[in-house]
Amino acid sequence: MRQELRIAGFGGQGVISAGRITGQAAVLYDGKQAAFTQSYGPEARGGACAAEVVISDAPVAYPLLTTPDVAILMSQEAYEKYAREVKPGGILIVDPDLVHYEDRADVRLLLVPATRIAESLGRKIVANVVMLGALAAAWPAVSKDALLKAVLAAVPPHTRELNQRAFEAGYNYVKERYGAGN
Repeated sequence: MRQELRIAGFGGQGVISAGRITGQAAVLYDGKQAAFTQSYGPEARGGACAAEVVISDAPVAYPLLTTPDVAILMSQEAYEKYAREVKPGGILIVDPDLVHYEDRADVRLLLVPATRIAESLGRKIVANVVMLGALAAAWPAVSKDALLKAVLAAVPPHTRELNQRAFEAGYNYVKERYGAGN
């Protein structure tokens, strides 16, 4: 089983961190194999960036994405560049407050206002963790438990409670609005 994930947006949204956390969750807590790659522009914040994760039950022979099963797109630029690449039957997760999207009949489109949810928790910076919660609700390649453990291991101790609330908010948002998935 090879599963491919792309997370894309702009610098400062935690895109790279979210990809790294997902790969760590698969390897450290679910006992799977994973490969993680990242790309970003020269800007420290605000430039385009992407994280790509391949998860497999067997060693990952080719670490680059071919046809993503899932994409989390957190900017208009990312949506325009990557939305069409999600394979038919795949999952497309977008923040509708940041992305003007089009319905696609061939993918499962999940509209998750991660930035707004994060702001309601008091810190916009946890929008990436809201998206990881949404991912856990929709995609069985990495378990909810593994993703949450990886999030909590990756963040400073004084932010763990906030990050756990952000993760659960994203998870519950998808479960309540879109039903079963993972």
